[in-house]
Amino acid sequence: MGGRSVGPGEGRVAVVTGATSGIGREIARQLAAGGFSVVVVGRGDARAAETARTIAAETGNPRVAPVGVTDLARPDEVRRLAATLLAHYPALHVLVNNAGGYFRRRDVTPDGLERTFALNVLAPFLLTELLADRLRASAPARVVNLSSAAHYRHTVDFADLESARRYSGYRAYGTSKLEVLLLTREFARRFAGTGVTVNAVHPGFVASGFAQNNGGGTALAFRVLEFVFGLGVRRGAEAPVRLASDPALATVSGEYFSRTRRSRGSSASRDPVAAARLYRACAELEPPAAVPKAAGAGQTT
Repeated sequence: MGGRSVGPGEGRVAVVTGATSGIGREIARQLAAGGFSVVVVGRGDARAAETARTIAAETGNPRVAPVGVTDLARPDEVRRLAATLLAHYPALHVLVNNAGGYFRRRDVTPDGLERTFALNVLAPFLLTELLADRLRASAPARVVNLSSAAHYRHTVDFADLESARRYSGYRAYGTSKLEVLLLTREFARRFAGTGVTVNAVHPGFVASGFAQNNGGGTALAFRVLEFVFGLGVRRGAEAPVRLASDPALATVSGEYFSRTRRSRGSSASRDPVAAARLYRACAELEPPAAVPKAAGAGQTT
């Protein structure tokens, strides 16, 4: 079963995190349908492998490979992912930082990091930084970060980045998406003139099983909202795929798109001082040091 063409993907490698379900899986599928060699990054080797096989069969593109991860909220796991990608892919042309989550209650990872911040902000920061040299060497290349309209009406509390003093799931999620947008602007500044573009996108409210990990009333509320207002995953994936593949956007960088339209975003998201400060704060928490040895080759075959 073939998919629609999304642009000149032949000979280009695209990495999609959170690609075993929901919008991430559909982004990977559409990129594969457009001829990209696609790396499906998802939780669990078996699940990633099955997703890659299914996408390859659906699109008729055999160049779809899995990389299983355990938990991208763990910085060491992000470093192992980067090591695997660098070991197996001499060129990387597209990085879609899609993995993320909503957590109603504050949860701390085994590394002592608040989970929303660790998964939604630190993980894409660290992965982009670790792959930066490979992206530059592969230019023209693109980074696409999944943000959200939920970033409006939030500000970054630099004295409490991990919501230790006060926590609400809505606030933590919205702030994390503001932080993704700020890091997008700062990475775009740092990549300027290298042929690597970095943009953020709100794909719309997509019926993708969002927040179901919370269970109970939260999961039920989001199921109802998705039923009433949610976009299908195919429509939701269109905007990220366009940013990853459309030749007309080849030189656009540091921008925020609400679906397929360029948007200014909130005033807080356009603060270059805050963007640079957040980048430094993330680098202090997780210095982008040399990556470890690659995981076993079986993950990518």
